[in-house]
Amino acid sequence: MKIWIDADACPGVIKEILYRACGRKQVELILVANQPLKVPPSPIIRTVQVPAGFDVADNYIVQNMSPGDLVITADIPLADEVIDAEGHAINPRGAFYTKENIKQRLTMRNFMEELRSTGQVSGGPPPLNHTDRQAFANALDRFLAKHCK
Repeated sequence: MKIWIDADACPGVIKEILYRACGRKQVELILVANQPLKVPPSPIIRTVQVPAGFDVADNYIVQNMSPGDLVITADIPLADEVIDAEGHAINPRGAFYTKENIKQRLTMRNFMEELRSTGQVSGGPPPLNHTDRQAFANALDRFLAKHCK
């Protein structure tokens, strides 16, 4: 199993949690972004820089992941593709996307995007807080305990 990060929009504090967890469990961590990234020196952490463009990083992740891999992303369409490819997906707030909830989340995301485009709603989710970081760390630890022996 590998862990993939949709790294362009992933908060730094979440990346730090992942660096520590992957080091502890010796799980390969791959950060995919369209810009250069600085990561701690480690044989299990690597970066992939993809060209700039709409969904280029997402497409790279989906094309290169394997069933059972974990993808960290707040991008619901990417999470949908990951689940279709038999992977696991979790957002930076610690919520897993599943076969049971992804279609509903995708529908809500599209609805909110439509409202934003008409000016009826503005803004996005609130900034990540301590509770969100803790929820992510706890969900990641439970996942790794279950999938990494």
